[in-house]
Amino acid sequence: MARHGGRGWYGRVLAAAVGVTALAAATSVWTAQAGPVDGQHSARPAAPGTGRAPVSADIAHASDHGAQGVNITIDDGPDPIWTPQVLQVLRENGVKATFCMVGTQAQAHPDLVKAVVAAGHRLCDHTVSHDTTMDTKSHAYQSRQILDAERMITKASGGVRPLYYRAPGGAFTPYSRHLAASRGMRPLGWNADSKDFERPGTDAISATVKNEIPHGPTILFHDAGGDRSQTVAALRELLPWLKQQGYSFGFPVR
Repeated sequence: MARHGGRGWYGRVLAAAVGVTALAAATSVWTAQAGPVDGQHSARPAAPGTGRAPVSADIAHASDHGAQGVNITIDDGPDPIWTPQVLQVLRENGVKATFCMVGTQAQAHPDLVKAVVAAGHRLCDHTVSHDTTMDTKSHAYQSRQILDAERMITKASGGVRPLYYRAPGGAFTPYSRHLAASRGMRPLGWNADSKDFERPGTDAISATVKNEIPHGPTILFHDAGGDRSQTVAALRELLPWLKQQGYSFGFPVR
């Protein structure tokens, strides 16, 4: 997994995240987020403090729709300009996605977090401040980044907890994977990086996804961190194209 570079926007996010304290998690859970797969782990003890069973600590790439399934994943938001536009394209195409949210962004835009959940999409913990050097930091730092973001997203959503954890830039560690899994959040990777963060143009984003989709089902896009108009346009082209190729849209396995 390639690391994402050039993210000065996240310097401001990191500054906003300083001094984050534990937030009380709400208890209501929306059916759209729970998903039938949680029931498969009912024999396991509940993850401490979550009311859910722990999941595998292995990094997930597969789709719950099988070999012809595709997982659309959207990182770094929510953003008041781009997230609504992404949601609109997904709605027009009848597609559900997984939104990997930065904690401070979720805290700043709880209405958008609730809109994502209300539309039937799933939530993913993308840490408090999107530090792509997470794998070089102490266990205490990794824990704060993951658990504080989990609480922030859960509160912003009105009580819906993230089902996945994606390390910024793919900076997973054995510790972070097992910590997330113990909270019921499956570590989430990707197979096809759209490179949309670099804003290479709509055609280039679409071509990259078409070339990389044979590598696996989980596709990485972004809805924050800058102008994401190319991402919106590429999704508008790619979602119908993927359907024409015989793919169906699912969620990452849990």
